[in-house]
Amino acid sequence: MSNQNKALFQFFNEVGIINQLGSALFQSRLPDGLHISHFSVLNHLVRLGDGRTPLAIASAFQVPKTTMTHTLAMLEKRGLIRMAPHEADGRSKIVFLTDAGRTMQRDAIATMDAPIQQMAQDLGAETVTDLLPALERIRVYLDENRGL
Repeated sequence: MSNQNKALFQFFNEVGIINQLGSALFQSRLPDGLHISHFSVLNHLVRLGDGRTPLAIASAFQVPKTTMTHTLAMLEKRGLIRMAPHEADGRSKIVFLTDAGRTMQRDAIATMDAPIQQMAQDLGAETVTDLLPALERIRVYLDENRGL
């Protein structure tokens, strides 16, 4: 493996570890019974807009439709989303956030305020913010090239 490839592997390894540690920190602050996977769907719908099919959401997360169906059922049971028939395709459904779902997403993010403040104080906010353009570029590239 070339030095360049070793560095790129190390990059993905570091990102994976950061994701694992960040997810554990965030999970510890989520309300009882709400998992990262649930929050991620709420966050996705807030960011990109609701009115998406379960299959489109599953595709965005690169998980099987059955997995996403289970996640959506849990969110619907908690009143965080509602499912409606798809007007153009009677076999499909459309997912909509409820006001409770929007509030839950916003409140979940707010629980991270103290740890984020501490991280900014300890490391300097620019340690993270300076990386954002490069990370966004990598994310867009990987999203557009899922079949690599």
